[in-house]
Amino acid sequence: MLKQNYNISLDKFIDYCLYNKKEGYYINKNPFGIKGDFVTAPNISRLYSEMLAIWTISFWESLGCPKKFNLIELGAGNGEMMKIMIESFKKFPAFLKCCNIMIYEKSPRLILEQKKKIEFKNIKWIKNFKNLKKFPNIFLANEFFDALPIKQFLKKDKYWYEKLVKISKKNKLDFIEKKINIKNLQKKLNFDITNNQNFIEYSPSGIKYLKEIIKIINKNKGGLLVIDYGYYGKKFKNTLKAIYNKKHSNILENVGKSDITHNINYHFFEKIIKNFDNLDNNYTTQKKFLTKLGIFQRAEIISKNKTFTEKADIFYRVKRLTDKNQMGDLFKVMLIKNSNIKSQIGF
Repeated sequence: MLKQNYNISLDKFIDYCLYNKKEGYYINKNPFGIKGDFVTAPNISRLYSEMLAIWTISFWESLGCPKKFNLIELGAGNGEMMKIMIESFKKFPAFLKCCNIMIYEKSPRLILEQKKKIEFKNIKWIKNFKNLKKFPNIFLANEFFDALPIKQFLKKDKYWYEKLVKISKKNKLDFIEKKINIKNLQKKLNFDITNNQNFIEYSPSGIKYLKEIIKIINKNKGGLLVIDYGYYGKKFKNTLKAIYNKKHSNILENVGKSDITHNINYHFFEKIIKNFDNLDNNYTTQKKFLTKLGIFQRAEIISKNKTFTEKADIFYRVKRLTDKNQMGDLFKVMLIKNSNIKSQIGF
């Protein structure tokens, strides 16, 4: 239970709602699929995961086909994406022989779901990145960063305030604002985040993951592929939202029963990346990424000898993934990699 007569930072409140061991949304239920609150791209069409498998093999080749490397999926959901990727990898035994497959997952319930779905012996579930062997690393973050808790700050009359959640008696919840010294935040991030801003929204844990992974990539070579809904903007937007029973909801209601999420600001990610040497990034929309990887050609191949209804279903699902009015433009793709790796596939 949340402590009464207490003020809690927004990110800690969201962390409680999503990941608390007793009441957390991701801990106590499987939110994916038809019965869940949302459907992710891997659950719309297996072609999505096949394209990710093709991209991974191509990126491995751009690393020089190392004899051993780590493939780490961050937050694997119900395991559908990795399941289909492994099925695709089995057609390339030379690649699969070199690949140490790992899943980083916080939810014990989802780990059980993943283990049921993924029938493959040579896979590990990890709780941190400390014991990664000194091989090149390919990290996959499909709808990972959007589910991490965020802070929000707003500027009023030249002063900055942090948004908090006030917990009153009988667990009544309200938003309040606390005046802060914004320079402390700038020191943490190592750049002036307030430039031309009246509002700031970012995830401290997201930045922590990003920096940790970048250091691993810089040390041992590799890349991080981020696929998530978001925008590229010099100005931050207020994108915090909650989903309860597949409908938008007030985040202060249905504690532990709602998915709470936000849109990634990829321009902000880029500014973090620029604090590190020998790195660069590629950026595009999901539509362009999947199209360049050949999702439409693959759909044509698998729809041969199918009935009209089956063929229509295949292309309807591909449209959901690529149409600019659906997931095609809403979802963005960013590859963060060593600057000497010349991989451009998908971008």
